Parts: sequence; C-alpha cells; structure tokens
Amino acid sequence: MAAESTATYRFGDLLALTRQSWLGQMTSRLERLGYAGYRRSDAAAMRMLWRGPLPVGHLGAVLGVTRQAARKVADGLEQRGYATTERDSRDTRQLNVTLTQAGREYARAITAVIDELNHEVAGRVSPAELVAADTVLRAALFDDSAKQRASRLPRPPGRPSAEDAVLAVILAEGPWHRASEGNSPRQRGA
Repeated sequence: MAAESTATYRFGDLLALTRQSWLGQMTSRLERLGYAGYRRSDAAAMRMLWRGPLPVGHLGAVLGVTRQAARKVADGLEQRGYATTERDSRDTRQLNVTLTQAGREYARAITAVIDELNHEVAGRVSPAELVAADTVLRAALFDDSAKQRASRLPRPPGRPSAEDAVLAVILAEGPWHRASEGNSPRQRGA
C-alpha cells in the first residue's frame, strides 16, 4: 500500500490569490463606475488624503513606503487628475498632496466599492468565520509596523453565537495553529 501524500498547506499562496482577486474586483467595479486605471496604492492613499492635505513624507509613513515611493503615488494621482502637489508655504522643503474634486469623487467611489466587497464577503460566511478569518489574518502580520496599523482597524461587527464562538476558537487554534510551539492536539496528547 502506497503512503498517502498530504500536500503542505500554503496560506501565503491563498492569501496572494485572495489579494489578486480583491484587486481585480476593485479594478473592474471602479472601471464600471468610470474610473479606469485603479492602482494598488489608490485605496489607502485616497482614504488618507480624504482627511486633508498631507506632506509626501507623511503619506509615505502612513502607507508604509519610502518618501520616494510616496512621491510616485502622488505623481500617479496627479497625472490622473485626482490630486495636486504644491510646496508648503511655511516649509518649502515639504511637498503637500491635496485631493482635487475629481479625487474626492474617486475616493467616494473607492470607499463604496470597498464597502460593497466587505458586505459581500461578510454575507458568504458566519460571524464566527469572519472573526476567525480576522484573527488568522492578524496573526499573519510579521512586522511591527503592519501590526500597529492593523491594531487601528476595527474588528468584525456583531457578536457570534456560542456555537459560532466555539467554531472561531477551533479555527483559530486548530492543529495548524502554532504547531511549531507544541500546541497542536497531537503534541498535547489530545
């Protein structure tokens, strides 16, 4: 009898496919609304700039990229008519990025599409599964900067039922969770 082969679970591959699918949905839905050319950095940048003008360096810090990369984001927004850049009147070394009216409309469209996608995903799973997915995604953050940014994001809404709460614990602490730390059922003697 041949030994049964078990494939290694590749969370990173699934996560990459999920991100690719999400970005594809963002792109196609925004195109249907008349906004062609969606870029990966647009959602975060537009939501940050919605609050008001930001220096390029601060935009980069918030996005978790270098000042040079933030300048490219700002240039891309400016080339598409969504933002303007100008030197700060008090400190000419600083370059401020400000949304145009078209940029504010684009930001509203991005927010609406994100809300729509979030609602669709939440509708496909139980509240406990959404809580478990949130827990797993937060556990997959390795660097402190990403962890800090994620800590400011709200958790999934609603309180799961007792049955759903048990499922969330099982999903979050199953045999695949922290197996290297001796916490799997096999290693605990379960």
